[in-house]
Amino acid sequence: MATEGMATEGKATEGIEAVFLTTHNWGRAAKFFQTLGYELEFATDHNSALLRNGDGAYVFIAEVPEDQEPQTRIVLKVPDADAFRPDADLDVVTPFEDTHYGTREMTVRDPDGRVWSLQAPGKN
Repeated sequence: MATEGMATEGKATEGIEAVFLTTHNWGRAAKFFQTLGYELEFATDHNSALLRNGDGAYVFIAEVPEDQEPQTRIVLKVPDADAFRPDADLDVVTPFEDTHYGTREMTVRDPDGRVWSLQAPGKN
């Protein structure tokens, strides 16, 4: 069933890729998720870690200084940043940019002012 305004090829995301959390104590936050069944996939030497629970979205935790408010951001998966063609009325905060962790990330704002991340694989 076709619906007006429905996403088409090159415009669609593919569900939730990850949840990014900032915290004042990444070890304590990681332990919390481990008690919920998440397994530590890797930790970095700069107080961050990636945890997974099955095939669903992963959780990435990064420690921030005490003067920064901890935040949560849901990350939507985009299969190909170069092929992604959103509608012109999408409020793009930042276009796709390469990250230091090997992906490409874009941020957009929804009608209520929330910022969402879109993540695509990095360029080979």
